[in-house]
This record gives sequence, structure tokens and C-alpha cells, in this order.
Amino acid sequence: MPGSSGLMESLKRLACTLLAILQTRLELLSNEVEEELLRIGQILVYGIVGLFFFFMSILVLMIFIVALFWDSYRFQVLGGLTAFFFVAGLLVVHALRRVVREKSRLFSGSLAELSNDRDRLTPRP
Repeated sequence: MPGSSGLMESLKRLACTLLAILQTRLELLSNEVEEELLRIGQILVYGIVGLFFFFMSILVLMIFIVALFWDSYRFQVLGGLTAFFFVAGLLVVHALRRVVREKSRLFSGSLAELSNDRDRLTPRP
């Protein structure tokens, strides 16, 4: 039957096309998961660094209070260090808040492409 050979070839091409679309969508999904993991890692790093600077400012502030009652200029140096660590902690917390507030775009590319695929495959009246 010559007609069934053409039909089988057409079905094979359709299957290949569907597999290629599926592979592309899975690759896109994988990229989006990887991006989200990097974002979470960035949030953790900012949080840890911010906490470090705040703890350092508290430590130096305590040393500053003790040194305040010593002689000459030691307390001005310790006060400057306390201010430095405190400002650094504020800057890191500000950066952390900015990263956390950014809307996560997890799977947005995949969902947009699947919507485009559905629109292309939907028969037009």
C-alpha cells in the first residue's frame, strides 16, 4: 500500500518533532532550576556576610566601651572600626533585601514557550 508508507513517514516526522520540542522544553526547565538555585545561594551568601558584619560590629562596640575608659586615642580607632563594620552590615542587608524582593521567574520561560506551543497547535476557526 503506497498510502500507508506516506502516512507512516508523516507519523515518524511528527514523533521526531514532538520529541525535539519536549527536549527543548526540558533543557529550558533545567536552566531555570539552575538559575533559581544560584539565586538561593546568593541569598544565603548575603545573609551570612551580613550577619558576620553585624556580629563584628557588636564585638568591636563592646571593645570600644571597655577602651573608652582607657588613656588617649584608642577608643576613637575602635569607634571607627565599629562604625565601619556596622555600615558594611547595613549595606549587605540592603543588598540582601533587594535580592529577596526580586520576583522569582522560576519556570516563566518554560510556561511562555508551552503557551506559544499550545497557541500554534490550536486549530484556528
